[in-house]
Amino acid sequence: MKLHEFQAKDMMRRYGIRTPRGEVASTPDEAGEIAARLGCAVAVKAQVHVGGRGKAGGIAVAATPDETRRQASRILGMSIKGLTVTRVLVEEAVNATREYYAGMTVDRARRSIVVMASSEGGVDIEDVAARTPERIAKVWVSPRDGFEPWQARSLALSAGFERKALGQAGAMIANLFRLFIREDASLAEINPLMLADDGRVIAADAKITVDDNSLSRHPEYQALTGGDSDDPLEQEAYRRGLTYVKLDGNIGVIGNGAGLVMATLDAINAEGGRAADFLDIGGGARADVVKNALELILMDGRVRAILINVFGGITRCDEVASGLLAAAESVGVRVPIVVRLAGTRAEEGRELLRGTSVVAAEGMADAARHVVALAARGVS
Repeated sequence: MKLHEFQAKDMMRRYGIRTPRGEVASTPDEAGEIAARLGCAVAVKAQVHVGGRGKAGGIAVAATPDETRRQASRILGMSIKGLTVTRVLVEEAVNATREYYAGMTVDRARRSIVVMASSEGGVDIEDVAARTPERIAKVWVSPRDGFEPWQARSLALSAGFERKALGQAGAMIANLFRLFIREDASLAEINPLMLADDGRVIAADAKITVDDNSLSRHPEYQALTGGDSDDPLEQEAYRRGLTYVKLDGNIGVIGNGAGLVMATLDAINAEGGRAADFLDIGGGARADVVKNALELILMDGRVRAILINVFGGITRCDEVASGLLAAAESVGVRVPIVVRLAGTRAEEGRELLRGTSVVAAEGMADAARHVVALAARGVS
């Protein structure tokens, strides 16, 4: 579950991480009133779950409440990467002398948490990792061992932080680690981590993703889950009780089990394609769940082909095929579909699909190759 910036900053403040003062607004007048209460120049920031808000015009600095209203009026309602802005964060503007990066995520290969820091803040950290990986300092930490401020200071020093920022930055990164563990986060980032001209170190932006599997331990997050999404498809998936993730390609992916879905995405990438989105229908999915999932994928106008990859254990492949045929009959299928069925009742499932327009694939690589070619052609 991704948090909006204002939600992530609320969480960070509870862990002693300094952020700019600010509030969220849904109308230009509310934005102006917040600016008047803050009594300083403010940043007006679109609250949508995508990166690149600044480049898209979704972030502006305003010197007065009236200018804040004008900027909020311009930003509210705009579309950023297909998402409509319905809220803006109005917070005090920070004059920075340096911008850094601090973040952490789960390194599954090492079965530990990787804590990162860089003196190249304020830009896409993925670009830094690709161009100059030596500029990102990393340390791998066990959640049982914890991560103390002195370790965070050492990391920041290795990353090239100025000495006058080390004390505050170290405490901030250590607090971010505590948040990461206690809130069951899978990603926590501060970019940029600003050294202000008055000497304060401030989290000027914040990104937190909470592991969906932990939500049962956090009933307080229920109000922040899918129903709060600004993406209509994510809202619809939430209403239907489906696990849906939107990406930026043109191939829809349906699979059963997170591991199989991730492997399917890798197989598509290996063939030169990109997924538009994916749905995990889980184990034991029946025909109605498959029908629901396919209907949802077909609502995405970017999808030019669909890959359904099912390994039948608890899930029965003939149930998956029945759901697919039911969906095709009820909503119509405008794009080619490739299906790979393996495991329980796979032969029965393939038999149900025989004679239809569905492309049956032998294995995952074969399925990925077919669907990438079909998406490129855009025909069945």
